[in-house]
Order: sequence, then C-alpha cells, then structure tokens
Amino acid sequence: MSKSNGHDGPSDLSPREALERFLDRKRIETSKQTIGTYQSRLKLFVEWAEEEQIARVSELNGWLIDKYETARRARDIAPLTLNKEMGSLRRFIEYLERIEAVEEGLSEKVPEVHVPKEDQSDDTKLPTARANLLLEHFRPFERETRGHAFLEIAWNTGARLGALRALDRRDFDPENHAIAFRHRPDTGTPLKNKAEGERVVAVTPEVVQAVEDYLDGDRWDKRDEYGREPLLSSRQGRPGINTVRRMSYQVTLPCNYGECPHGQDIPECDFREVNHESKCPSSRAPHHIRTGSIGWQLDCGIPIEVVATRVNSAVKTIKKHYDKTTERQRMERRRRQHIDKLSFNTTQ
Repeated sequence: MSKSNGHDGPSDLSPREALERFLDRKRIETSKQTIGTYQSRLKLFVEWAEEEQIARVSELNGWLIDKYETARRARDIAPLTLNKEMGSLRRFIEYLERIEAVEEGLSEKVPEVHVPKEDQSDDTKLPTARANLLLEHFRPFERETRGHAFLEIAWNTGARLGALRALDRRDFDPENHAIAFRHRPDTGTPLKNKAEGERVVAVTPEVVQAVEDYLDGDRWDKRDEYGREPLLSSRQGRPGINTVRRMSYQVTLPCNYGECPHGQDIPECDFREVNHESKCPSSRAPHHIRTGSIGWQLDCGIPIEVVATRVNSAVKTIKKHYDKTTERQRMERRRRQHIDKLSFNTTQ
C-alpha cells in the first residue's frame, strides 16, 4: 500500500482522524450548518471510541457499534435524538467503507432505532395565533426595527435560518412584492439545498411595508467582508448564525405584546436579558417559526406543492415533519377548499 498522511493506509486512521477526513469531504458537498450537526453527533462516537481504547477504525465491528448504541441508550436520550445520531454514524461508516478503512457491510450493522410515530417530529412551533399577536404588536411602530423585519420575512416565507441570514438588500424587490433566496457559497452564504434552494418568494404588502420602513430607518448601513450589503445587517456587517437565532428568540418573547404567561415580573424577568431570551419557555427559534409558517400557509388554502416550493422542501417532508394539524383540522382544510364543488341544486 502507498503511504498517505503518515499512515500505511486508511485502515490505520484513528477514529478522530477519520472523522476529520469525513467532515472535510462533507464540506465540499453540504452546508456549514449540516457540517456542525455531523460534528456534534459524531464527536460523541469518537470520544466513546477513545475511552474504549479503539486506536484504529479497522478495529470497528458490529459488536462495538452495538456497544456504543447501548451506551447512548443508557443515557436515556429521546428515541428521535438517538435515531438521528445513529443515522449520522451510518453515513460516517459508509464513508469508511468507501475508502476501504473498515470491512464492507459494516454500515448495515448500525442499529435502526424505532421512533414512535408521535415522536417522529418536533411539535414545537410558533402558533399562528401568537404570530398574529406579535405582528399586530410590531406593525403600528413608526420606526421599524430589524427584529420586526426579520419576523415579517421569516413568517411569510417560512425560510430557514441560513437563508434568512444570506439575504442581501438587493434580494428584496418591493416593486414586485418578492424576496429572492440565492445560493452564494463563494461569498459565505450557501443555501442548504445549494442551487436547488434558489427561489423567488412572493410576500404580502405588510412585509414590503415593514422591510421598506426598516431600510429607511433602523438598518445599519454596513457591508460584509465580501462587499455585499446584508438585508438584516449588524454593526459588523452580516450577522452570524447565533445572532440571527437570538434575534428570533428576542422577537418572539410573549411579553412583547402582553402579560407574561409564566408569571414573571416583566421588568425583572431574567429571560429579557441579552443572551437569555432562549431560556423563556415561550420564545421560539427560526426553525419553530418555519414550522408554524408552513402550517399557517397550508391553513390559508395554499396547495401543499406551492408551499413546498416557497419554503424549499419536499412535499413528503412537509407532510411528515411540518404539518402539525390534527386529522380533523386536515379535514376542515380540505373542506374549505372543495366543499362548494359538492353542492348541487335539487331543482335543476
């Protein structure tokens, strides 16, 4: 065998070295956020392997993988979480098979974790009623804020966190009431689904008004390191992922529009302090806004195929993970769309 990076071959890679190679490969084909997800899940496996004194990935076998799954299950983590961890481990082992670092077929020995149907997706979302209260609270303001503009865009488009962060000022088209999502990996803002994630989304007049007022008033006139003008700018230029996430938590605090539902004294509430907003049980992350928005769009009678295009998701994914309606609510949705077609006049 030929020498490579100081090793006799891929089978001599340590689990940690193999993970770094796997992540390097993934960086070519997926988003930074997805890389972070792989890293956070697989580092648990690497740390366990090191504790078990597994020096080379070639030592891995079905028994050791079963031991790892048992060790993770003993932590009493949710089945959905364990399912996702094992899925990432399977992708990792498949990569090791491809480079001939482990025995062929080892990935098939990664256990399938059963997830009860009721636990197959996260039900946390921003409910439509609360979204309406928040928007009603922000809209009368004479000086529009970045947080308000963010909420209007996020709720109306159902876009992902990374897509919202990637927006430039030029992507906002007030004349045509539209916002364009563009894949720009060379200047730091890839979309999750790359070029396939590009689309132009129509927005309501209220969104246009809020964003125009924000651009005329509260927006920091800054460029990012590539000379682009971020739409939701920060003092430094383009906001980081964590900044956008905090923006979401801040703008969805229920005390923005009324009394605290958790019995807190609002002026003294710790949840209102900077970087503590996420601790409020009622604040919501961008993904929760996305989940609520998708359900709201469906409830408005927009065909699921159209919603899928707007939010850049597959129809089957929306049905499985985002449509949080009950069977009765789905019946009512179908009824509103088609009930008139079923009427007939007995006198005709």
